[in-house]
Amino acid sequence: MSKDKIQATVTTRANVYFDGKCVSHTIELADGTRKSVGVILPSSLTFNTGAPEVMELVEGECRVKLAGAEGWTTYAGGQSFDVPGNSSFEIAVDKPLHYICHFG
Repeated sequence: MSKDKIQATVTTRANVYFDGKCVSHTIELADGTRKSVGVILPSSLTFNTGAPEVMELVEGECRVKLAGAEGWTTYAGGQSFDVPGNSSFEIAVDKPLHYICHFG
């Protein structure tokens, strides 16, 4: 195991979206990589993206419809889905969904 320590900055003020239905914290690694770690409470929401994103699901389940897609896809903890940059996706959550969003 490496003795190097991971250097990261955590934005301690939460990002609160959709009247508190989505709450996350931003993490920036030493190499400039950005991620957010958060939870989406039961709701149906639409997110817009600037940069491409990978949504890694830690715990919970959701239904996702990417912009231009005809149908919904179900994802659960341990799975992930890609969202193109300058796009959007709809997400429906019935129980709290814990996630890590990898920006890239």
